[in-house]
Amino acid sequence: MASAAVKYMPIHGGTTTTATAEIKSFFSSLKPRKTSTFAYAFVITFISFTLCFAFSPSPNSSSPWFFSPSDNNTSASHFSSTFSYIIPNITSTKPTNTSSDTLVPVSVNSTSPSKNSTLQAPAPENRTPVTKDTTFESPIVNSNNPSQPLFSDKAPTGSSNQTQTTDDDVRNQTAALSPSKAPVSSVDLTVNSSSSVKQEMEKWSESLKECEFFDGEWIKDDTYPLYEPGSCKLIDEQFNCISNGRPDNDFQKLKWKPKKCSLPRLNGGVMLEMLRGRRLAFVGDSLNRNMWESLVCMLKGSVKDESKVYEARGRHHFRGEAEYSFVFQDYNCTVEFFVSPFLVQETEIVDKKGTKKETLRLDLVGKSSELYKGADIIVFNTGHWWTHEKTSKGEDYYQEGSNVYHELAVLEAFRKALTTWGRWVDKNVNPQKSLVFFRGYSATHFSGGQWNSGGACDSETEPIKNETYLTPYPSKMKVLEGVLKGMRTPVTYLNITRLTDYRKDGHPSVYRKQNLSDKEKETPLLYQDCSHWCLPGVPDSWNEILYAELLVKLNQFG
Repeated sequence: MASAAVKYMPIHGGTTTTATAEIKSFFSSLKPRKTSTFAYAFVITFISFTLCFAFSPSPNSSSPWFFSPSDNNTSASHFSSTFSYIIPNITSTKPTNTSSDTLVPVSVNSTSPSKNSTLQAPAPENRTPVTKDTTFESPIVNSNNPSQPLFSDKAPTGSSNQTQTTDDDVRNQTAALSPSKAPVSSVDLTVNSSSSVKQEMEKWSESLKECEFFDGEWIKDDTYPLYEPGSCKLIDEQFNCISNGRPDNDFQKLKWKPKKCSLPRLNGGVMLEMLRGRRLAFVGDSLNRNMWESLVCMLKGSVKDESKVYEARGRHHFRGEAEYSFVFQDYNCTVEFFVSPFLVQETEIVDKKGTKKETLRLDLVGKSSELYKGADIIVFNTGHWWTHEKTSKGEDYYQEGSNVYHELAVLEAFRKALTTWGRWVDKNVNPQKSLVFFRGYSATHFSGGQWNSGGACDSETEPIKNETYLTPYPSKMKVLEGVLKGMRTPVTYLNITRLTDYRKDGHPSVYRKQNLSDKEKETPLLYQDCSHWCLPGVPDSWNEILYAELLVKLNQFG
C-alpha cells in the first residue's frame, strides 16, 4: 500500500513538507462535511421562510396561496408577489386591466344592494286604480333588447350616422316580440344618466306626485304655444287652422293648470332622452292622430338637425294609411300611430242574399295589434266612432264569433269591445317592459246639430268659464273605468274629458281646409269640425300631461 506521502505527492515531481501535507489532509477531510452542513442549513432556512410567509396575514387578511376564484384580478398577482419576495428583482409582466376596453361587463340584473339594484315585478293580482294617481308597477324595457332598462346609465346603441331605414327594416323594427319571449325576472330600474332628465325629475317629482292632473282650469300664458303656428309642416290640413285662415289666435295661448300643482312645460330634448332607443305608439282614432301629430311637432322642433327626423316610409300626409312611424335618428327612437278607431276588428260578411255587410267583431282585437304590442309606451283611445249612426243603432252590425246581433245596445257593445281589448293587453303586453296609457274621451262642441247635420262652433273664441255649462261625464267612460279595474296589467288613465269640455273655442270649425268644394262653398257653415282640435292647441296639453306622468313614474323607480 502506498504511503500517505506518496498519496499526496505533488505533480511534476514537486516536494512538500510533512506539515503542509497534514494541513491539506485536514481540509480534505472537512470538505464533504462543510458541503452537507451548508445544504441542510439552506433547506431548513427556505422551508421556515416559506411557511412563515404563507401563513402570516397579508394586508387584505388572506394568504396569497389561499384565494377565492372570484378574485379575478388579484389571484394572478398573489403568485407573482410571492416570487417577488423570494427574488425581489423579478416583476410580473401581466398587464393590469385599467383600460375601459378590458373591463369585464357587469349584468344589469345584478342583485347587489347598490344604487342600481333591481326590484321584483309586482304580483299580477295588484290592481291599478283608474284615478290620476295610477301606480306604474313595472319598469319599461327595450322590446328589442329585453335585458336593457329603458332609462339606463348608457344609451342604447345608435349613432347620428345611422342610415335611413328601409321598409323591411321598419317592418322588423315594429314587429313585436311575443310576451313569452320577454324576460319575467327582475329588471334593472336605473334612470338615464342624462343630466337634463335628472334635473327635470328633481325639479318636478315632489310637486307632481300627489297632484290630480285633471282637476283644474285653463289660464292664459303668453309664452304659449309650444311651437309657432306654421312652423311644423307635418300637421295635417285638417288641424292646421291658422294656415286655413282662422283669424284669431288667443286659443293657442291657454295653458292647462291643475289646482294643486303646475304642469311642467314639455321639454322636447328631455322627452327624447327618455325615449332614446325606444318605441312610443299611439293606437286609436283620428283624435289620437291629433295627439300624435302634436307630439311629433314638439319633438321635431327640439332636435339639432331636423333632416334626421322623417317618416319611416317617406310619407308627408298622414290620412288614409293604417300606420305611420316617425324616426328620430339621433335618438334611435320612433313615435308611431296605428289606426284602430274601435280597438276591435272591422270586417265584412256575406249575408244569405249574397250581399256584403260590414260588421264589427267585438271578440277580435284590431289587426295591427301584432305590430304595436312590443312598443315600450302605448297610448290607446276609442270613443268617437261609437257615436256614429251605425254603432249607435246597433242593428245587424255587432258580431261575436259567427253570431251577428240583430240588435245590441251601444253601451253593451262598447263594454264587450273594451273587455276584448283588456284581455288582449293582459295576454300580450308584458308589464315588465311596456307602459300602457288609455286616453279618455275628448269632448265635442257641436251646436245646433251633430257633425253630419249642421252642428257648428265657428263663432266660439273663448273657453267655457262656468262649470254649470259642462256636459255630464260620458257613460262610455264609466264603462271604460270598470274594464280597467278588472285588468291585471297596470293602465294609466288619462282622463282628459273634463279639461277638453271647457274648450269649445279650440276646434277647426270652418277652418278645417283651405280649398272648399263647390258644394261646400254654397253652404260653408254647414260643414264644420267641432270634434278635432287645431294645432298648436288643446292636444299639446294632453302631451304635457303625458310628459308629467313619465317624470313621476321615472322618479318612483329611480
